[in-house]
Amino acid sequence: MTIGFLNEMRTVPDHRVAGMVTFPLDEILLATLVSVVCGADDWERIEDYASESLDWLRRFLPFAQGVPSAQTFRKVFRLIDPVALERGFASWAASLRACKQAGRGASPEVIAIDGKTARGSKTAPDGTGALHLISAYASEAGLVLAQRAVEAKSNEITAIPELLELLALDGAIVSIDAIGTQTEIAKAIRAKRADYVLALKGNQMSLCDDARLFFADPSLRAGLGVHTETAIGHGRIEERTARAAPADWLSQRHPAWKDLTSIVEITARRTDKRTGRTSSETRLYISSLAPEPALLLAAVRAHWSIENNLHWILDVAFDEDRCRTRKDNSARGLALIRKAALNLLKREPSKLSIGRKRAKACMNQEFRAAVLAS
Repeated sequence: MTIGFLNEMRTVPDHRVAGMVTFPLDEILLATLVSVVCGADDWERIEDYASESLDWLRRFLPFAQGVPSAQTFRKVFRLIDPVALERGFASWAASLRACKQAGRGASPEVIAIDGKTARGSKTAPDGTGALHLISAYASEAGLVLAQRAVEAKSNEITAIPELLELLALDGAIVSIDAIGTQTEIAKAIRAKRADYVLALKGNQMSLCDDARLFFADPSLRAGLGVHTETAIGHGRIEERTARAAPADWLSQRHPAWKDLTSIVEITARRTDKRTGRTSSETRLYISSLAPEPALLLAAVRAHWSIENNLHWILDVAFDEDRCRTRKDNSARGLALIRKAALNLLKREPSKLSIGRKRAKACMNQEFRAAVLAS
């Protein structure tokens, strides 16, 4: 898998002056990836780890001049073409996903798309200027599939179609929070031969109001398909109920929505086991899927894996929000390397946490090799 990663990264152009390069780009990328897998979270630690593991790194590439200094790592990542890097990553991640999909069932896979801000990359004391990235996460495979940056003075609405271009989505279900509930994004998903499940909030006022009024009518609710699931954990009981309805009438009122087929209402009712206190929350969604409440509830639940299994891990196991890398393209490139490391660590089959896997990879060469070959 590491060789596959390097092969894809060789499509990334090296903008340094030809004939003046001491450390080849593929060696810099490999040293960075391996160091991040083993617990390095900044350029100085990447230099330290790579220097101490030079003989091991030479299993893969010559490293004829040794490893570069932290300053060289930093400069190269400031100059690197982030779009080319993200395209190479997406191709590599697609190959990992294909391996995961081999032999799996016929049920559609949920691809969750959501954004996260790298807070440590802020350029002003008030927190402004921080890099905001959107990612695509395959919930069942547990893999990051692609990344795109939200440019300054822009928003996720512009970046999401660019992210979708990187993905092979045939037969998948794409789930996005309310900011991505846009007619053009729905069209782009359908053009990729995928289905969508999009959250409804106030940014689609008329559409949201129509759906809310429909589910508020007792006579209309009476004949709907319903599916309920109950989960117990973390000191509470959570009951989730999905109601789904055909959206023919809604698509006639809002014809710009490509293949709008169903609307769904999901209510989560939580009861604290210790106090007995109960709270509830209701969310609305539109979808190109048939009005099957069990399938739609599963898709919505799978969406939250991007928060729990990607964003949370990046913050806790990789300490992403404390990383102060921020100049030029360096924060965006290092964020992608973290996601490549996470993909490798997740594919390693042991039941250790990501943090423990990173520590073990640092200490144990055989385990490190297993992670990079997984």
